[in-house]
Amino acid sequence: MAREQLTEIIAEMVANVMAVEVAPGDPVAVGQTVCLLESMKMEIPVIAEHEGTVRSVKVGPGDVVQEGDVLIVLG
Repeated sequence: MAREQLTEIIAEMVANVMAVEVAPGDPVAVGQTVCLLESMKMEIPVIAEHEGTVRSVKVGPGDVVQEGDVLIVLG
């Protein structure tokens, strides 16, 4: 039985989560915006670098994330 390859999408900076654009079970394409962060009054889209299906969403609107925190897991 093959093991599923999981990909974690992580925060690249300290930021507030403004919106999450995907939910568990959603397909994600390369280049798709999966969530929107805000830092220093700038909106920063988080873009998927790999395709897959959303396995879990670890954050929600209003959350504060630190650099390296897992935002979304793709499978």
